[in-house]
Amino acid sequence: MKPIYLDNHSTTPLDPLVLEEMMPYLTGKFGNPSSMDHPLGHEASVAIEDARSMVAGLVGAEPDEIVFTSGATEADNMALAGAMARSAGRGRHIITCTIEHKAVLDTVEHLKGIGYDATILPVDSEGILDAGLLQKAIRPDTAMVSVMAANNEIGTIQNIQEIGETAHRNGILFHTDAAQAAGHIPLDVQEMNVDLMSISAHKMYGPKGVGALYVRSIRPAVRLRGIIRGGGQERGLRSGTHNVYGIVGFGKAACLAQNQMESEGVTQRRWTGSMLKRFQEAGAVLNGHRARRLPHNLNVRFPGIEGKAIINSVSDRVAISAGSACTTQTVEPSHVLLAIGLSEEQAHHSVRFGLGRFTTDSDVRQAGEYILDAVEGLKRSTHA
Repeated sequence: MKPIYLDNHSTTPLDPLVLEEMMPYLTGKFGNPSSMDHPLGHEASVAIEDARSMVAGLVGAEPDEIVFTSGATEADNMALAGAMARSAGRGRHIITCTIEHKAVLDTVEHLKGIGYDATILPVDSEGILDAGLLQKAIRPDTAMVSVMAANNEIGTIQNIQEIGETAHRNGILFHTDAAQAAGHIPLDVQEMNVDLMSISAHKMYGPKGVGALYVRSIRPAVRLRGIIRGGGQERGLRSGTHNVYGIVGFGKAACLAQNQMESEGVTQRRWTGSMLKRFQEAGAVLNGHRARRLPHNLNVRFPGIEGKAIINSVSDRVAISAGSACTTQTVEPSHVLLAIGLSEEQAHHSVRFGLGRFTTDSDVRQAGEYILDAVEGLKRSTHA
């Protein structure tokens, strides 16, 4: 029997409706969308543009502002490196914060290594970045601010609109990594003052290996330097033959998410709320913000109990993780948990739950029992 899957922040299962939409483009509709001299190529091109419209609709963008990528990591790299390379007139300074995904933090380190400057701001104990602190960090040569919409480990949702207003008031581009937020909470790039936004299909029940970067076209028109050169696809920013079936799946996933987001959020908040209450009765402590958090996220620590020990104890019954799927091979404590003020020991005592579209009431109840039984067993063994 498969374990109850509660690791939806690392990846979501492919929705059967998404797979159904993709299948024709894996078989009979195999045309190259750049080959427009015959119906197969034209058919593929139309499918891509339809998907582009669906992805744009999810975040309040125009279709021609969506650039397809291999995922949010590539989109983050394209946004930061691509915009800073074209920032000669604005400056060589970038601002971000301590709880960003490594796709942003490592790109910032790369930029520092080739002559750019960066300020990495702290967050508070709940993972919130103070817009006032951001304002104080802005310099005459600041070209970009990059702050994630919602954190992949603790689920904290930033006040993106306020951060965007601060950036725009100072004539600075604003990028947000919305890989965890898109498809789960409402996003509107216009209302939120976003110039560049990274999103990923496999975080919203779409296929792995496809994502997108929103690139604002007016007020201001954002200019990027492309990172993959060749055939000129995707406005010359990402050359190469399109991943047609992946993009088609992404479009369908975005459409489903837009239609189901509100109802899913209500159910998932009820589930995470009930799990938190049960865990707190057993001594657990919440990591992150209690209210401003993703509806499907729960990150808690059980004092005195190693998170990895809990995960290993229930691995055949519940699939959960200690944190980011991009860094789980390391024994180092989570940089996110350290950034909100936890000690290394407290960070190692933490586990993350990511509920999803295919989670059931029974799953939530049963998983909670498995976790609590494991915690009690580990407590007894440590006190024996």
